[in-house]
Amino acid sequence: MTDAFVPPHRLPAWQVLQTHRERLGAQRVGNLFSEDPARFDALSRRACGLLADFSRQRLDPAALAALLDLAAQARLAEGIAALFGGKPVNYTEGRAALHMALRGTCPPPAADADTFARTNERMRAFATALRDGRITGCTGWTIRRVVNLGIGGSDLGPRMVAEALAGPAGRNPVSVRFAANLDPQELDEALADAEPAETLFIVASKSFTTAETLANAEAARAWLRAALGESADIGAHFAAVTNATAAALAFGIAAERLLPMPEWVGGRYSVWSAIGLPLLVALGEARFDALLAGARAMDEHFRTAPFADNLPVLMGLVGLWNTDFLDQETLAVLPYAHGLRSFPAWLQQLEMESNGKRTLRDGSTTAVMTSPVVWGGAGTVGQHAFHQLLYQGTRAVPLDFIVIADGNDPRRQALADNALAQAAALTHGRSLDEAEAALRARGASEEDVRRLAPHLAIPGNQASTTLLLPMLEPFALGALMALYEHKVFVQGWIWGIDSFDQYGVELGKEMARRLAGAAPAGSDASTLGLQQAIAALRGPAQP
Repeated sequence: MTDAFVPPHRLPAWQVLQTHRERLGAQRVGNLFSEDPARFDALSRRACGLLADFSRQRLDPAALAALLDLAAQARLAEGIAALFGGKPVNYTEGRAALHMALRGTCPPPAADADTFARTNERMRAFATALRDGRITGCTGWTIRRVVNLGIGGSDLGPRMVAEALAGPAGRNPVSVRFAANLDPQELDEALADAEPAETLFIVASKSFTTAETLANAEAARAWLRAALGESADIGAHFAAVTNATAAALAFGIAAERLLPMPEWVGGRYSVWSAIGLPLLVALGEARFDALLAGARAMDEHFRTAPFADNLPVLMGLVGLWNTDFLDQETLAVLPYAHGLRSFPAWLQQLEMESNGKRTLRDGSTTAVMTSPVVWGGAGTVGQHAFHQLLYQGTRAVPLDFIVIADGNDPRRQALADNALAQAAALTHGRSLDEAEAALRARGASEEDVRRLAPHLAIPGNQASTTLLLPMLEPFALGALMALYEHKVFVQGWIWGIDSFDQYGVELGKEMARRLAGAAPAGSDASTLGLQQAIAALRGPAQP
């Protein structure tokens, strides 16, 4: 994957984009609408039932054309062909990244095809049996609660989708909960009101060595034994999804409850694999299949659509423009739907673990910025919290508004209205003259007008993309998730980094293992001092 690689800043289109940056960098987005009233039609695209509006970004058709040239010069078409063709796009580990095969877009590797098919069949049969009440615990009681024990990709995706689509508690025959944090409080909350005889745990860990997940699995085992007795067959209360099947068997997972996870699926792309077992339980087979169908439709769009009409390509290029040419360091993601409240957290891992890197394919260090810091939260809640910084703070912050068009409930219509109003207000702002006029219209004295107007003025000029979904339903959510997955690939390919490894996170894990107990030799003064302070606060060990 290193042949003929050219760092992006050395491509001719990069130099052209620098001239567009000089032309547009100080331009107000609101003025671009005045110059081109047809901007929305020129800079919005539709695919797979979604609409993406880029007209509030600080670019114009000429800059967009240069970005498309950059994609061509970076040989993005070859990258997409390699991705879907099962080539080792995870080049540091020599592996393919075939999460698209999990949703039926392309075939899995031939050597894994039979295992994959059998796993898929077993996963579906197990989830259906759980929903139908045919799975019992060791006492013969029907399983009524499933708790997924995972972290990172084994938690964020399934948790986010379950929140978005599973509906209120009590609607489904089996309650599905999630516990990721090593802090005991989260597992305690997941087990609130649970009956041990009716509870099943899914241990989700690709390596089956994830410290947080295994600690929670041990706590779950202790909770079951305390309630059901030391001699109880608590294996009836566990299932596992892992690539390390031997380790899962050694833990006590029964072979028939063990679902293998392919090596070629990265954790942050694993929601489509057997890691999605809790979703099959929560949603049922038909709705889970609709989620896969939405992602599959976006896969086909990404693979076949011309770049000028290709949503993931355009999303990736717009983000790269903001990061590398407009020097914007963050991306705020604002879903105007309570069900998508965890979408920014899922996207944080997808973007920052994939592209938060500096080493290029040829081993050199990048000369340009890579992944932005991704943050955000539910839109209407944020309006009463961090939106103040977006309006009058000192930072330029690109924004992704995610809006649901469904207006059957007046409150949902109000959500959409709020999102559009926020996007417009953050684009256009309010001038000092407008602030003065508003104060006079309220009857303020001239003294108060002079005093207060600067505090009411809003610079505006915050660039944003709006993504419009028809409804928050499985197909649309699957398409939205795949859109962001492929956007991340587009950016990583052009930057020249490996979007599918994550060596960086291993250092902290290694240090945590070394710190278990006494601090190792060579620890810095802060680590030693804090360990001593923690020990003092804990007091003497209890007998």
